[in-house]
Amino acid sequence: MNKQLNKNKIEIIGLMSGTSLDGLDIAHVIFNFKDEAVDFKLVNYQTIPYTASILTQLQNATNLSVPEILILDKQIGNFYAENVNEFILYNRIDKTKIDAIASHGQTIFHQPQNGFTYQIGCGATLAFKTNIDVINDFRTLDVVAGGQGAPLVPIGDFNLFGQKANSFLNIGGFTNISFKKNNQIIAFDICAGNLPLNETVKSIGLLYDKNGALARSGEIDFSVLKELQKLEHFHKIPPKSLGTEWLESSYYPILNKIDSLENKLRTIVEHTAIEISKILQQEKIESVYITGGGAKNNFLIERIQNLYKGNCIVPSDEIIDYKEAIIFAFLGARYLRDETTTVKSVTGAETEVCSGTFYKTKK
Repeated sequence: MNKQLNKNKIEIIGLMSGTSLDGLDIAHVIFNFKDEAVDFKLVNYQTIPYTASILTQLQNATNLSVPEILILDKQIGNFYAENVNEFILYNRIDKTKIDAIASHGQTIFHQPQNGFTYQIGCGATLAFKTNIDVINDFRTLDVVAGGQGAPLVPIGDFNLFGQKANSFLNIGGFTNISFKKNNQIIAFDICAGNLPLNETVKSIGLLYDKNGALARSGEIDFSVLKELQKLEHFHKIPPKSLGTEWLESSYYPILNKIDSLENKLRTIVEHTAIEISKILQQEKIESVYITGGGAKNNFLIERIQNLYKGNCIVPSDEIIDYKEAIIFAFLGARYLRDETTTVKSVTGAETEVCSGTFYKTKK
């Protein structure tokens, strides 16, 4: 770790763990910065599922006591560190070339309206156990600056994938979009994504509805659909973001009026497709680049394409699965270059900030 940072070529391990709890995405990325342009190479990548014990705790995290959450924070930090170390060994990565680990962490609470957002996955533990500098906690400074702390991905969308489409849609646990309007980046959470779908099929022992097959076999409950469409979030102007608290307080009480599992899934898919296509049409967006786990839900993509008349672009599986880990690696690289990592027109903050908490290993 005794090397001088070359700000034009930065090598980062990006870690992403989303609200859908499918596990830890690890992306080893090399960034080359040239004037205003940046190129990247995804060198190695892997997804590590959570252990059954950690997964159970994360699913129940909002009900844990403060000491239990702090213990889980350290557990997740250890889990990240063990798997990063194994990833480095397995891929024969020269550890001395890694400038930092950029870790999103696992979101437990997201309440910007109350002045906080909280991701666990202890940065100090990760830094000490890997002996690599760590940047994490990318959202808090933006919230303190009056922003939503989300979405953070758009700065990566336009710098790394800007030639691919007019807009970028990520269907993860929640669905977020970014696009340019009047030369400003606009981005926000549109609606739920995979979380309610995964939660619904959990009752029959599945992790997800593969290709949307069960949803395809169901029927739309139009009264529930209309009620979902009336929720306040869908009538607020951006910036706006969503967290699991919103699902519990607003979304699930309406959705759970449906008894049939297939009909519930079908209604979720239709609602998601409607809200997405509504924004795409409203903003006169010609093309959309779709990533996140939902991009593999064939039925959901079909419904979006049916309702939206523009061009839907679904990239390779590597980009679908690892785009967010790549972008958090990019945020880490920007942090090391002392560049801003947020866009105030996206988050609603007073100013753009270089967000993150830095853990330096001994030199």
